[in-house]
Amino acid sequence: MEDAVSSNSISFFPFLLLCYPRADRFKTSLQFRPVPYGQYYDALDACKVADYVVFVLSPTVEVDTWGDTLLRSLQTQGLPEVVSVMAPNTLMDPKSRSGIMKSLLSFMQYFVPTQTKVFDLNVSSDRTNALRTLSEGTPGDPRWRDGRTWVLGEAAEWDDGVLRVTGVVRGAALSANRLMHLPNFGDYQISKIFSAPLPRQHSKTNGMDIEPTLIVEPDHDEADSLISSNDPDDMANEQTWPTEEEMNAVSGDGQEHIPDASKGTTPKIVKRIPKGMSEYQAAWIVDETDDEDDGEEGEGGDHEMEEQEEQEEMVDLVIGENKDTESAIQQDADFEDLDLEEEGRQLEKWRNRKREEDDDLQFPDELDTPQDVPARTRFQRYRGLRSFRTSPWDPYENLPRDYARIFQFQDFKRTERSVRRKSEEDNNTVEPGTRVTIHLRDVPEAAAKRGLVILFSLFQHEHKKSVLHFTVQRNTEYDGSVRSKDPMILCVGPRRFVINPIYSQHTRGGGKGPNNVHKFERFFRHGVTNVATTYGPIVYGNQSCMLLRETSNEQAPHLVAMGSFLNPDTTRIIAKRIILTGHPFKVHKKTATVRYMFFNADDVLYFKPIQLHTKHGRTGHIRQSLGTHGYLKAHFDGPINQMDTVCMPLYKRVYPKWSRLWTAGEGGPISLAIHDGALQTVDDAMEE
Repeated sequence: MEDAVSSNSISFFPFLLLCYPRADRFKTSLQFRPVPYGQYYDALDACKVADYVVFVLSPTVEVDTWGDTLLRSLQTQGLPEVVSVMAPNTLMDPKSRSGIMKSLLSFMQYFVPTQTKVFDLNVSSDRTNALRTLSEGTPGDPRWRDGRTWVLGEAAEWDDGVLRVTGVVRGAALSANRLMHLPNFGDYQISKIFSAPLPRQHSKTNGMDIEPTLIVEPDHDEADSLISSNDPDDMANEQTWPTEEEMNAVSGDGQEHIPDASKGTTPKIVKRIPKGMSEYQAAWIVDETDDEDDGEEGEGGDHEMEEQEEQEEMVDLVIGENKDTESAIQQDADFEDLDLEEEGRQLEKWRNRKREEDDDLQFPDELDTPQDVPARTRFQRYRGLRSFRTSPWDPYENLPRDYARIFQFQDFKRTERSVRRKSEEDNNTVEPGTRVTIHLRDVPEAAAKRGLVILFSLFQHEHKKSVLHFTVQRNTEYDGSVRSKDPMILCVGPRRFVINPIYSQHTRGGGKGPNNVHKFERFFRHGVTNVATTYGPIVYGNQSCMLLRETSNEQAPHLVAMGSFLNPDTTRIIAKRIILTGHPFKVHKKTATVRYMFFNADDVLYFKPIQLHTKHGRTGHIRQSLGTHGYLKAHFDGPINQMDTVCMPLYKRVYPKWSRLWTAGEGGPISLAIHDGALQTVDDAMEE
């Protein structure tokens, strides 16, 4: 064998098992690692550390569904140099050889466009050329491996919680201070790194054995810890009561202790806010004077009018208001409050109407208001927004407990550049090409029993959890229903996690917009680029990712989507929208009596400040409640008709679920249920 520094490791994935001769004539050491057909995750891991990937294609058997899924997954993950060969077949007709070779080349170019030739192992010259390509070529690395270190284990031993892995350091220099990721088992700390000379070097030392020597040890002050999340302090925001001295200070008259307001600090406009509501929460409340847009009452004003003209205009306004008041009284007198049976009959008739396909696509978030639960209770976590694109939304308001566990970066790009620069300047490292034995502490014994042991070095902070966002697109070959919070397997870089992602709209150009608010998507549909959000460890670089859905066969998952890492933005607000709809029961120009949006008067008063809109583009506001069954009077900015539909959009912020490491052989990540032909979690089915 040649020196280990010049050896190239090859991930050999056979569609048919095949053996290659040695490459002695090219003076190159080639290490072949065959992967059995059907081992999906082993094939993914093997290709992550390979310099070359050899695809062996059958001239008679077409690639099945499993092989097609694997090729698409490897294409998404990122492939090194690829060599395609056709397996030998003595029964193949020589006349059909040319057509078969062209067909196989066209097939491989669909997944690997850089392929220019498929080597035929039936021909001796092609066999030699294939070995020459492997021996003399210069392998390229996928983009996600830039700056990373990996080790393909040649031997692995476990003793009292310490895993000793022997292999050649590849990629960048190996730092003893960084964590090592072991697929299917997690991240671990390095305790020691020893040299591991090849046994064949013993003959050059006159029979004297070369003992392994200690190369580097981690620096306890610089070594990364295994702490991945914060411990929430429940006492940090504890409610405190005033002391007895503070209570006595405001007892009695108490007014002398309150200083006068400074000049110029008193606001000129005082806005009335409902009791118990903060100023920020009341920002979406519309003043009564804001929607007085009737041309007959509001037009014709001039700030430079003379006093006499002002008085005459005031008289006209009073007369106009009296006429409107009489009209409103007449409409109220004509209103008839129906009984419960008639209300129920008309409600069923209205709800069972056939919805147009265009309306369903335009308003996919329509929701019927429940009758048995008050709307103010059922939708108490929702709020109205005057403008979804520009209305302010505090990203630190009412955060869940999981947000106290994650880490946030002030400038993630700057942190990434600093981490990469620091890794290049680290002196406590082992140069690539060195054969070493790495000691990992606190590793389970099952890790040494795997046939393929691979180690990946992580950058600083890549073990810490944050909110991760990925831009993803559906796999065109997968037709199943995908909805938010369905369990998925996220493959990104060298790691795999079980996640329950939520999907949101991807802003054009990848920007945040004025308020960094993005619409939640219930379903992940074809042909649309969405952003998948989850809690997970930090990811550096523009790494590719893919979402897998488990099946009854653990080694044959469905490839649902593929994409790339976007950012770890903790201030990105994902707002779930629901639209409550109502029917314009009676219409008088710009005023309409709306029913079926609510079913009691208290709900009408509760949601009165929120702006309404119709499917035909009108906007308006609730004026008052009518009767006891939730009828309301609304005023719009233009005439409407009874064929229109009145809509009230409500929003609330949603969050993903906590992720965990995926391990082989654990079975399904969560119980599943079949509901309306779609796959969903039991928790979601119970919630519905």
